[in-house]
Amino acid sequence: MTEKQLVATTTISAPAKVVFAVLADPNTHAAIDGTGWVRQPLDSERLREPGQIFRMAMYNDNHPNKFYEMVNKVVVCDPPNAISWKPGQDVSSPQALLDRAPEDGNLAFGGWIWRYDLMPVGPSETEVRLTYDWSAVPPSVGNIEFPPFAPEHLDNSLRNLAGLAVQGAPA
Repeated sequence: MTEKQLVATTTISAPAKVVFAVLADPNTHAAIDGTGWVRQPLDSERLREPGQIFRMAMYNDNHPNKFYEMVNKVVVCDPPNAISWKPGQDVSSPQALLDRAPEDGNLAFGGWIWRYDLMPVGPSETEVRLTYDWSAVPPSVGNIEFPPFAPEHLDNSLRNLAGLAVQGAPA
């Protein structure tokens, strides 16, 4: 862990294209999530390109509304090497947490990013590096403590990802 970044790495017994396919499918994100906060996708189209928006229904006991939505914007989509997105919210929504000027119409992003880097170790193994980076969080997002979860949640996410990827890998 650096001052503004958590990183976890694992090797998954599945080809990089299979691991990437799991990550690019919003329908798998609740099963991957190591925090248990992601409930279900509200947009289930596969992640295909930077700038693409996808929404997730969330639940967290510490959130003021408990049930809420996150709007995610794909930052990197480089199959099968890397995928990342930055979470945010629709600031026109009464539940918006982020107090800053919108970047995309009514969408505002808090400055944190989820990123997965995949490196083939062989034809059927992939090293996966998961990075949670909050280095771009502005001071105006002072009501959230970073990271908002324990570091082992990244390991939990990688373990969950591995289980899904191994199930989806050809035998």
